[in-house]
Amino acid sequence: MRVLVLNRPNLNMLGIRERQLYGDRTYSELVEFIKQEGKQKGVFVQVSQSNCEGRLITAIQRARGRFDAIILNAAGYTFTNIAILDALKAVSLPVVEVHLTDIGSREDFRKFSYVALYAEKVIVGKGFEGYAEALDYLFDKYGSSGGDGGKG
Repeated sequence: MRVLVLNRPNLNMLGIRERQLYGDRTYSELVEFIKQEGKQKGVFVQVSQSNCEGRLITAIQRARGRFDAIILNAAGYTFTNIAILDALKAVSLPVVEVHLTDIGSREDFRKFSYVALYAEKVIVGKGFEGYAEALDYLFDKYGSSGGDGGKG
């Protein structure tokens, strides 16, 4: 199984910004955590981060035919970006949405997710462990069958 993990704007600032929300662990620690989780499950994981909307959309589009699923933390784009939703629909891959914090208990504008309109599962407020849960979900559902590379 091959999983693309796409991370959002400002995640590269983990350990620096809003430590009361995101903690002291860095983005490089998150990447290592995700890769180790994938390795333990026998899942190939590619992790990417961008602060640019277009790069995230291009990465989603390029995933078609190369990956079996996507784990996406779209951050601020979650609440504002229909183009990312459209890209997810176009590639027709299983998607799990992940957020480090509990977005539902934060500002009102964070309570609606365009990504959730397509994602099979949404995981919030579990920090790094949310990515492990997402990998478990995808492996349990698609990994044993080799992943069919498509949704629905």
